[in-house]
Amino acid sequence: MNRLPEEIREPFRRAKKLEWWTLFWIGTVIVAMFLTMGGSQAMRSALFEDLLSLIPAVTFLISARFEPKPPTEKFPFGFVRVNSLAFLVAAVALTAVGGFLIYESATTLLKREHPTVAPVMIAGHSIWLGWLMIAALIYSIIVPMIIGRMKLPVAEGLYDKVLHTDALMQKADWQTGIAGIVGILGIYFGYWWADSAAALFIAFSILRDGLSNMGKASAELLDGAPRDLKGSEISPEAERLKQRLKELWPEGEVRLRESGRYLIGTVEGVHPPDPAPDITTLMGEDPAWRLARLSFSPPETLRNENVG
Repeated sequence: MNRLPEEIREPFRRAKKLEWWTLFWIGTVIVAMFLTMGGSQAMRSALFEDLLSLIPAVTFLISARFEPKPPTEKFPFGFVRVNSLAFLVAAVALTAVGGFLIYESATTLLKREHPTVAPVMIAGHSIWLGWLMIAALIYSIIVPMIIGRMKLPVAEGLYDKVLHTDALMQKADWQTGIAGIVGILGIYFGYWWADSAAALFIAFSILRDGLSNMGKASAELLDGAPRDLKGSEISPEAERLKQRLKELWPEGEVRLRESGRYLIGTVEGVHPPDPAPDITTLMGEDPAWRLARLSFSPPETLRNENVG
């Protein structure tokens, strides 16, 4: 389980390449946003979200370095769950910053603070800084829209929650850009509250993503049933595998959990079959590489455990 299955090695390399691209291109977006930020709360929140969008990329690259490593004395089961830990780290960071930005944006609204966007001199011409902000926000929409669409199919093929979260973060980034543009235009037309309202919308988006991902990451680390990439429900392939195992061994109790991108199955109350079941047959049309381990616990083992 510690060596990447042959079927996903190429998508895994592509995923790492996409994450390096993310660090570079989102880095250029951050620079553009920082240079044009001014006193806009919406721009500040959008800049924070762009900075946060680097966290899943960084955690994926770190976990990708450790995941294929062989077991050690201190980590006898290897490092396949480092992906799960990385997922939790990214989720906690999202939640914390989302909460902070909500507080800051709400406070600005309650205090009725009016943002100031002054003109700047460029090549001898006076230009309202808001237009430069909007140009930077348009750039911040284009980059993540392209990168996010490229990541989604790779994330689904790898069953990688960190990469999938990252792709969704790119979607949140370009939606944030649209909200930011609305806020800047609101300032231009005299609606002082539009900037803080846009910032509050962005902050709620960040917090929602963080809380959702924290739930999925915690379930995985607590050996919960495998969750779907796109939500908190049990994954369809896990449901199908459980049904097949119940049909083959109706007298046994089937338990499934997730370890990183892999499925671990146990059939309790059943003697190990001879010959061992074919993994490809058990997985049906689902990728066989996902089922990393299937074990059986004979009835006498369960009795001994109950006595203990």
